[in-house]
Amino acid sequence: MDQGSSPCDGIGIVEFLQGKNYFITGATGFLGKALVEKMLRAIPDVGKLFLLIKGKDKEATMKRLKIEIINAEVFKILKAIHGSSYEAFMMSKLVPVCGDVCSANLGIDADTTSEIAKEIDVIINSAAKTTWDTRYDVAININTKGPARVLEFGKKCKKLGLFLHVSSAYVNGTRQGVFFEKPFCLEQRTAMRDTITSKAQEISVPFLDIDAEIKLASVAVESIDRNADRIMRELGMERARIHGWCSTYEMTKAMGEMLIDSMRSSIPTVIIRPSLIESTYREPFPGWIQGYKVPILAAYGQCQLPGFVGDPDTIADTVPMDMVVNATLTALAKHGIDGKPELHVYHVATSVANPHSFKDAFNYAYDYFSSSPLLDSKGKKIAIRPMKFLVSMDSFTDFIKNEVAQRSGLSPDDNVYMSDPKRYLRMHLACFDTVHRFMRIANLYKPYMFYKGRFDVRNTKRLIEDMSSEERKKFNFDIESINWEHYIKSVHIPGVRKHLLRQPPAAKL
Repeated sequence: MDQGSSPCDGIGIVEFLQGKNYFITGATGFLGKALVEKMLRAIPDVGKLFLLIKGKDKEATMKRLKIEIINAEVFKILKAIHGSSYEAFMMSKLVPVCGDVCSANLGIDADTTSEIAKEIDVIINSAAKTTWDTRYDVAININTKGPARVLEFGKKCKKLGLFLHVSSAYVNGTRQGVFFEKPFCLEQRTAMRDTITSKAQEISVPFLDIDAEIKLASVAVESIDRNADRIMRELGMERARIHGWCSTYEMTKAMGEMLIDSMRSSIPTVIIRPSLIESTYREPFPGWIQGYKVPILAAYGQCQLPGFVGDPDTIADTVPMDMVVNATLTALAKHGIDGKPELHVYHVATSVANPHSFKDAFNYAYDYFSSSPLLDSKGKKIAIRPMKFLVSMDSFTDFIKNEVAQRSGLSPDDNVYMSDPKRYLRMHLACFDTVHRFMRIANLYKPYMFYKGRFDVRNTKRLIEDMSSEERKKFNFDIESINWEHYIKSVHIPGVRKHLLRQPPAAKL
């Protein structure tokens, strides 16, 4: 491995990253795409980036590379830098590899494995199924067994110097208190041991047997004839709650960490645990975000979320994407240089170092949408009210039923059921579906809206202390520097508006 830099030189991030070849999963996702962009922009002398991309064949994989990565908006700064040679530069660096994390040997054929295994220096696994209530069998296959398959593939790479896995800060479970940056291991097998301060809440939960959970998911999906999606989603959420996690996503990610620790042998390993990742703060440009789900602040601005269940003083632990990327590359370089056969964990989170509450976030959003309202389907400005927080599901249910009824014209004073029974029935069914959708969203978010856990970031702070002043500028992830009012009102919501909602900036009222 590379020799370490002297303290005055910092960690030596660029020096380590350049010239090396990387195998990256999840490269077409939000985090993976931002990671690839930063590597190509900040380290132009980086070696090959082998990107695992799912496709029926090599042609389909190459097509996805060009459409979803090379032509993606997040690369526009890089495109401006390289001009007419942009595509040639990208094709000289990016190597699409046909496969996926759900298959043995990642679905990579023997010849390709033999060819690329000789070249790979570092593996970055960011592939994940991030929907909180994903089907249990799907979540286990991607989030639990997937990392194990990637690590097994890594053992075939003779030059492999580091394995980096992107997890989630919420693998720490549902307790109250401060969670330390400690790894999970198979001997622990629960979210409830050894990751919190002595003052944190202790909860008794059943012992977690990963093999038994994998078998349960497999047997369940084979036994279900109808409503498999709903039943498997419910099974995952039930298993998570039994074992002390908020969601299927968190539990299966935690099990993935446990398998990594049990399998890594002498491979230097880093686990990055971000909290809820939001739009970029500065890089490659402010406000870039990708996804198919509308964030709750945007739903609020669309007047689709007039109230929500939760404690307004609960900390909203969010972190900008570019800070997650920069922390990831810094930790990668730090331990790639070190080369010790250890596992290191880093939280990239704000609840301890720079907290803000849901009340703060919605107040900032109210200020923004009051002066720059979103537009409805007819181009009219949407008026909003201050967010109403409900303390229980019962009170939220009553509130949302009344809201939906009034908006649809089904208030108690309406006589539509007498004058037009068929129309009344259609309206009633539509209201029922709307209320059900709100209830599902509220149930998913409820654990986070009352969440009392905090994520310690001492390891992450030490990384910053080890960096030179130049590295801190180039790879900034100082979460204490975030001005939340500026970020939410001037960066995040405008970014969501542009990149997800596809609406132009509104004229100030």
